[in-house]
Amino acid sequence: MFVAGLDFPQPTAAAQSHPSSPPPPPAKTQDPFIILTTRLRDSLLNQRKPGIWSSERTKTFQVAFVDKAAIFPPRKSVPLDDPSYSTAHSPLSPLTPSSPVYPDGLIAPIWIRKHTTCVPSVFVLFLRIYEAPHSTPNSPLDQPDAETQRERVEEERRRDTELSAEIAQQKKNTSQRGIKLTVVLIASRKMLDDPSLDGRLSYIRRQSGLDSRAALFVLSPVSATELNDKVSLQDALYDSAIEYYTSHSKRVRRKRNRHSQTLSSYNPAPLVPVGAAVQRPLRPEGWTVRYEYKMAVFAEFRGEDEVALKHYQDAYTTLMIMFGSTAILPPRTKRWAEAKVLADTINVKITKLYLYNNEHALALSHHNSHMRRFADFSRGWGIGEETFEYWSWMARQHRVLAELLEQGSRSTLTFPLQIAVPKAAATLGPGGAPLELDAVRMMGMNPSHALQHPGHYYYMAARCTEARRERFLASEGTSQGSSSAPGFVNEKKVDHLTLILELYTKSYELFKQYSSTTSQGRLTLWIAYRIAHTYYESSKFDMAVRFFERIAKTYRREKWNAMLRPLFTAWYACAQKLGDVELTVKLLVEMIAYGDPNELGSLQDDLLAVLRSSVPSSADEELLVDLRDCEPIWNTSLIFWRPAVKVGEEAAFQFSLIMPPSSDVSNLPVESVTIEFSDDYVPVTLRHSGSESSEPVRLVRVGQVQPVGVSGRPLKVVANLRWRPGDTMIISGTIPSSSPKQLSISSLETILKEGGWTIRINHEPCATREGAILPSRWLSSINPVRFIPIAGDDHSKVVSSSFRHRPHSLNVSFSHQAPALLDEDYPITIEITNNDDRSLVVVVDVLLQPVEIDKAVQYIMYNNQQSSGLIKGIQCGTIAPGVSIVKTLILVSAGSTGDRTIDISVQSNIPSDQLTSCSPPVSHTSSGVSTPAVNDMSEVLETLVIPTATAFSVTQIVEYFRSLCPAPPLADLSSIENVSWHGGEAVITTTIECSAACGVEIQNVKLMRQDSDQAKIIQSSNEEIDNNTFPAEYLTGDQFCDICSVSLASHDGEAIPGPGEYVVTWRRSDPLIIRTMTTDSIRGYVRMISPGQFGSSASTHLLLPLLYLPQEGLVALMNIPSTAKLHAPIQMQLTVRNRNTTRSAIVTVALDPHPLDAFVVAGLRSGRLPVILPDGEETIVWNLIPIECGMVRVPHVKVVDHRKALPAADDPSSASTDADGVPVPVVDTRFERWTSDGSEGVPGQNDVAIDTNMVLVLP
Repeated sequence: MFVAGLDFPQPTAAAQSHPSSPPPPPAKTQDPFIILTTRLRDSLLNQRKPGIWSSERTKTFQVAFVDKAAIFPPRKSVPLDDPSYSTAHSPLSPLTPSSPVYPDGLIAPIWIRKHTTCVPSVFVLFLRIYEAPHSTPNSPLDQPDAETQRERVEEERRRDTELSAEIAQQKKNTSQRGIKLTVVLIASRKMLDDPSLDGRLSYIRRQSGLDSRAALFVLSPVSATELNDKVSLQDALYDSAIEYYTSHSKRVRRKRNRHSQTLSSYNPAPLVPVGAAVQRPLRPEGWTVRYEYKMAVFAEFRGEDEVALKHYQDAYTTLMIMFGSTAILPPRTKRWAEAKVLADTINVKITKLYLYNNEHALALSHHNSHMRRFADFSRGWGIGEETFEYWSWMARQHRVLAELLEQGSRSTLTFPLQIAVPKAAATLGPGGAPLELDAVRMMGMNPSHALQHPGHYYYMAARCTEARRERFLASEGTSQGSSSAPGFVNEKKVDHLTLILELYTKSYELFKQYSSTTSQGRLTLWIAYRIAHTYYESSKFDMAVRFFERIAKTYRREKWNAMLRPLFTAWYACAQKLGDVELTVKLLVEMIAYGDPNELGSLQDDLLAVLRSSVPSSADEELLVDLRDCEPIWNTSLIFWRPAVKVGEEAAFQFSLIMPPSSDVSNLPVESVTIEFSDDYVPVTLRHSGSESSEPVRLVRVGQVQPVGVSGRPLKVVANLRWRPGDTMIISGTIPSSSPKQLSISSLETILKEGGWTIRINHEPCATREGAILPSRWLSSINPVRFIPIAGDDHSKVVSSSFRHRPHSLNVSFSHQAPALLDEDYPITIEITNNDDRSLVVVVDVLLQPVEIDKAVQYIMYNNQQSSGLIKGIQCGTIAPGVSIVKTLILVSAGSTGDRTIDISVQSNIPSDQLTSCSPPVSHTSSGVSTPAVNDMSEVLETLVIPTATAFSVTQIVEYFRSLCPAPPLADLSSIENVSWHGGEAVITTTIECSAACGVEIQNVKLMRQDSDQAKIIQSSNEEIDNNTFPAEYLTGDQFCDICSVSLASHDGEAIPGPGEYVVTWRRSDPLIIRTMTTDSIRGYVRMISPGQFGSSASTHLLLPLLYLPQEGLVALMNIPSTAKLHAPIQMQLTVRNRNTTRSAIVTVALDPHPLDAFVVAGLRSGRLPVILPDGEETIVWNLIPIECGMVRVPHVKVVDHRKALPAADDPSSASTDADGVPVPVVDTRFERWTSDGSEGVPGQNDVAIDTNMVLVLP
């Protein structure tokens, strides 16, 4: 978008003639139109700006401020009035001789600049509409002057005509290019209210020829918050801009189609004279590339990324065809170079458009394909991997991609997360068979196929630039600087090292930015190493040293020895260049430690040369070299003969210093080697003496290493401290201790002396070089050399030895008689015997483990302590040698049977008054400084698993009887309050059987009543026994039975809890051994329970079972006497009860006297009873006179319920079923009963088979 008319007013000529004069003071009130112009410029300048990454598609324009008289570039090479204008071509066309791409060029970069900066899609012109001066009348009653009004109108018309002419001229210029012109007229707010404004605007639009759509706007000075017209202006002009670029695309597409049709037939090359220059026109493929590229650019301007991508891909494909033929694009020509740049540009465009759509894999794939194709082309053009041009192009491609990704990451681009490769087990198919190679490849990911963050591609660009520099230096050495090729001359002007350093630095910063918290940053360190090496190549040695110091710390800690060796080489060279002698010495010592088989002995020669040719900066100070995080100079190992030694004994050790075969320090001036032990032992110092043995395997005996308090002077021994490759020195000795401790070597220190130099080297003890494996062996003989291999896990790496107290000798035994019975106090006897020669203080802890058994209850007791888990600190006092002590623990189990687990910890310690006396002396020289045996404690852990059984097994049988008492009337309050006992009666028969294997003595059995409003105990046979029944001894299988009667209340059918429980008081009847201990004596005594005596009493509670009343509806109860006398009348009574709580009953009764019956009946033969309400009953009585002796049957009575026979409303077919009613069972009350075993469930119905309705008639 071009914007004109927003220029600030130019300063006057007087002000320009005095530039040195100070600016005039600002006016108190600024012009509102100037303020509006400023705000418009600021607002438009903050719109969309040109950038590499612009994935957001909004209706905003790239704004350029131009003059009103701005001139557009000519469309064709001749003026518009030229007769040949219609056949002329663009100044940038390959068909124009003056064009930079004439005759066979593809497209010039200036064409892009033309459409991005020189030719707009819309032109916005800001103009000020004329406003006549406002005249104030002298009086409000004065009429406006007609003459003045006429002159004002004429002046406005004249000014509007001039404004229209200016707009028309601008309209003519933009119309020739198809550019949309929009005019914004700036007027005051007062002008907006003028009624003549609409007429003036219509006149201006008509006279200037403006369009009727989005061509004329009016804007007045407003505040910054109200300035939103620009948004509506851009929205209104956006469609016009789209139409502008769409028309361009259509025009280019027509040209492409017309050109392809014109050149579709074969056109032979024109004949030219011999020796004349051949002018080759652009081939059809080139025209295709040109037009496709233009259409892609216009589509990208319109925001149609998919269309632009398609045209870019078509242009790129055609361009690859052109590169494939040297006849079309001869290598190393101007057009060839232009085409290469165009191909790279199109590749970047395609990659960027893929990234806009978050298609990372396609973007990277196209970029990699572009690089592979041109790498193949370059080999055919003679600029392969051996040339610096090749690597220059490769570096440029990587850098362009990195910059593109970096720009995108600052906006909306996000990088995909790479999922970790699955485990090795995932590479196996079904049944464990390995997968095919293609399947395994699909499970992983090639790093080159995954889009990385920009730092990776900056790193690749730096590596390619390094290769470019190497090829250039090689080429320069070959040509000896005499080559005059343009490429070589330009390459000499390139500062390769600065370029490499810039790329590595960007990569380093980005790798740190994108590194996760879990990553180790090793590649970042590698890049830092390359930066340091580049500084070294650039002769910036101080900067290189700073990087080397920081990198080496991590490499040392993580043991990257292969990375450290070349780092030390470059670092050492930097130190030599800087003249830092102390740093040189430190690096040489460390390089000797890392070793180099290719330079055996050369490093120590360099070190000796430096030490002999220089002096330290301070003669009184030692140079410290710390190798604790580095590789050691010697492979060192420490081995103890025994990994654990008792206090008071000596621990024998051998410490080995082995020189690796890859290093030679035979001439290294080792003055001394100091070995320091842990826990305040005197150090062992080996002094060099050339007269000592120099055998390959040397043994140095140092004797006994004393604590510091015994001997304050270091232990000094003379030895030959010169090692050839493979030499071994073994330091052998013993170490005593009077207290428990962990013993090892804490440090190893070596002193080198040469000239004025004293170098102190700190080593990590028991360290080996990378890849070295030292066998665990003990030197048993020096002549001949003989080693004893020490095998076993405990000796495989014995780098320390433990001094431990002599274990205490305690014997712990337990006495108890299993199984334990539920509810009893089960005694467990713990006997502790001191078999040691020292008195011991003993404390016992008891832990009762929880059980996973339902309804199980358990706890332990000791004296007054009771716990369901832990009883801690049972004091047993001080036990003298040979004395035993007994403690009794009580276990109580209830609820459920099962195993109970008890963990018992017996802890022993030496009494405080005997600590010094019981600690043995260290040696005959150290008896006066022996240390008390602190923490001399032992522990014995025992676990008891005690099975638990029940003392009694209980069997309960319940029988139910109906109540024969009449039901209370419905109006009776007792039936409402639910306190009536008409639910019947339950008889519970309880059989208690002794199941304990040991037998028990039952002291008492008592039924504890727990009556409720639903059940109560009426009587029990246990209450009627005499006092001589208990106590009684019961053996296994013996039984005791009790029968109790329970009255039940009417209820809703739910289970009724038993109204009581049996409490059985009992005790074991077998003898138990119980050991006790008096409070005033340690020695215990034994009390035996003799036959006829029993253990402690226990109580077992046995609940009565749940009770279930029979659930019934309508029932008939017949009550007749069991015996009768001949010819004496008796009564037969029938009671019909309705137990249904919601429905009444309609009942008929029929007496069926058989001719053979032995009774004469007086009473109802057949009839209908009154309606029986819920919980109601009706009674019928018959008089019977027996006329026959013996067991005779009473007349049969049939009771029918007619209420159930009525048809249901929803089931008419049921009317035919049981039309005569439903028979009601008639129960003889003399024999009826319901039985149950006491478990949950409905009791059985009439499960006693007895012939009923019989009467014994006596004479």
